Amino acid sequence: MAVSGSSVERNMSLSSRSDSFSSDGRDLESVPETGCLSIIVLGASGDLAKKKTFPALWNLYRQGFLQSNEVHIFGYARTKISDDELRDRIRGYLVDSHGASTDDLPLFLQLIKYVNGGYDSEEGFRLLDKAISEHEFSKNSQEGTSRRLFYLALPPSVYPSVCKMIRKFCMNKSDLGGWTRIVVEKPFGKDLDTSEELSTQLGDLFDEKQLYRIDHYLGKELVQNLLVLRFANRFFLPLWNRDNIDNIQIVFREDFGTEGRGGYFDEYGIIRDIIQNHLLQVLCLVAMEKPVSLRPEHVRDEKVKVLQSVLPVSYEEVVIGQYEGYKDDPTVSDKSNTPTFATVILRIHNERWEGVPFILKAGKALNSRKAEIRVQFKDVPGDIFRFCSGVKQGRNEFVIRLQPSEAMYMKLTVKKPGLEMATIQSEMDLSYRQRYQGVTIPEAYERLILDTIRGDQQHFVRRDELKVAWEIFTPLLHKIDDGELKPLPYKPGSRGPPEADKLLEKAGYVQTHGYIWIPQLFKDKGMY
Repeated sequence: MAVSGSSVERNMSLSSRSDSFSSDGRDLESVPETGCLSIIVLGASGDLAKKKTFPALWNLYRQGFLQSNEVHIFGYARTKISDDELRDRIRGYLVDSHGASTDDLPLFLQLIKYVNGGYDSEEGFRLLDKAISEHEFSKNSQEGTSRRLFYLALPPSVYPSVCKMIRKFCMNKSDLGGWTRIVVEKPFGKDLDTSEELSTQLGDLFDEKQLYRIDHYLGKELVQNLLVLRFANRFFLPLWNRDNIDNIQIVFREDFGTEGRGGYFDEYGIIRDIIQNHLLQVLCLVAMEKPVSLRPEHVRDEKVKVLQSVLPVSYEEVVIGQYEGYKDDPTVSDKSNTPTFATVILRIHNERWEGVPFILKAGKALNSRKAEIRVQFKDVPGDIFRFCSGVKQGRNEFVIRLQPSEAMYMKLTVKKPGLEMATIQSEMDLSYRQRYQGVTIPEAYERLILDTIRGDQQHFVRRDELKVAWEIFTPLLHKIDDGELKPLPYKPGSRGPPEADKLLEKAGYVQTHGYIWIPQLFKDKGMY
């Protein structure tokens, strides 16, 4: 039987439609949260915890979102180390975080306590619960008012056993405004069947309101800006459809290979690692209809609807590749069929997007590092300027640069300065570092952990959403796994297989030659 969430969470699920709204569009809360907060990082000695989870907690602490008089942090792992040894291990990952002052770092590190135990060990989890309870007692928290956040910085293979231990030994004892929440990292399975099996195992232990499936792309600043851009700016409303948009690219590029992760990566490949989750989540926000409100369930309902409208993948609209030298890694099989590059075209069968290709592209060991959304508009009908420069000008594009050098820019055709009537490509540019100088853009993990503490699931993946996402890609993945689709070789430092560019051209994408976007900050510094 699933454990109930807090009364806040149950009341939200049972509330009527009229109760779904507050003045800011978010869920109403009926029970104040007064108990102390315990954050438990399972897998505390691993790379993810050291490089992402603990730095995110440190940044939330130094910004005042975590208060030393109410929060305590527990690390749990199999490694036999002391509290001080854990603190020493993570210290180096915190001192350079955002280049911020480290005056409060000793105080933060003293909030961290370590418990050693196995991931299926009853004794270990009893000790963990004892340590948490002692902290709660020291803060005079009434039983049932305390808040417990379990962050699973672990491989998915141990999720079921860990969650059983949490369920049996580490839950809040009653419900007086407190809660227990579980954060799980991707990958959520390897295909539809394994994902559903994992979802069922976790769903038997916890309510959906208690599960936070984290996809860090949903915490990125410009990804979170998508809903605001689309639905708070009038001029986008009539443009954002098949009448004006020719194609949309969602791109992830890295200029390095697997870098010591060859064994892990070879098990999953670029589609499972990047496209099925990160890029598909971005597609949802780009393509979804306007939600009824900003209530998390309303937003997630619209994401599910757009995924349900995606047509089955046509294998003729897929190009996969593998960079030369990938199999030199001793942890990678000599016979590996795992793609390190993929271009997949998805088509959405609804009134807004019928006929518009959504081009999802990701690759390693390419000629640049970036992640971006590129919306290419159709040609201007009856273009009277088409011969002014002797060559046809490029199409209008709206580009959202997710990383690095976060920016949004609109590529336009304008008159070239001078006495002649000639046209040139230019841009209207909102570069974040130049426009918001002195403002630190928070890391995705900071935002998502804070959302978990606040009980906001808008930027987390719901079970039905996860299922539909796997339904889209599982047939293609099985075809690759079975060797029926072979990756094409490409040279490290290239654009990927040439066949991928041909596929883009066939889909209708028109590349603008001779135009390069230069980040505004670099222009100001005279670097170009």
